Amino acid sequence: MARYIKAVCRLCRREAEKLFLKGTKCSGPKCPLAKRSYPPGQHGQLRQKLSNYGLQLREKQKVKRIYGVLEKQFRRYFRMASKAKGVTGRVLLQILERRLDNVVYRLGLGTSRAQSRQLVRHNFIYINSKRVNIPSYLIDEGDVIEVKLKENVLNKIRENIELSKDRIVPGWLEFDPKQLKAKVLRLPQKEDIPADIKEQLIVELYSK
Repeated sequence: MARYIKAVCRLCRREAEKLFLKGTKCSGPKCPLAKRSYPPGQHGQLRQKLSNYGLQLREKQKVKRIYGVLEKQFRRYFRMASKAKGVTGRVLLQILERRLDNVVYRLGLGTSRAQSRQLVRHNFIYINSKRVNIPSYLIDEGDVIEVKLKENVLNKIRENIELSKDRIVPGWLEFDPKQLKAKVLRLPQKEDIPADIKEQLIVELYSK
């Protein structure tokens, strides 16, 4: 499975905003974006005015990096959204939010999506009493998500929940932190996403 393995702080600098790819660490004073707010590379400090295509491309890249997906998978999600009923851009965001690694992150079980993806891959997540270890698995309304951990991992999860207490669990999820059990009350909507995403720019980019 392909994945990005280089320094993720460069991605935040490239998009000129915090994408919280390292979770709670991104809020600290050592964040590279706070020290160098310009894009990486030798030409990073040059001021460049983006064209319409440049704006569309940067928005697409930002969303890909927030959710941790690569181009091939992102294109597949866009095709799914374009064939589904509803506004394509909003359906695309709904699909991304429904990814299991993102749901684990939204529940606060992982401090970042990368860490949440690791929890899924290590067989700690069960959906409707069945083990699911595929981070891209799309949850549905009514699904029950449980965490079944070994004792030595439980303390780490409790610590993650404590570190993520300022991150509010979205209204489309119901979570019991004591039982480590959650239920999907409804499918997510654009209004449930805290990040500032202009999904119409992505639709315009792929519609050319």
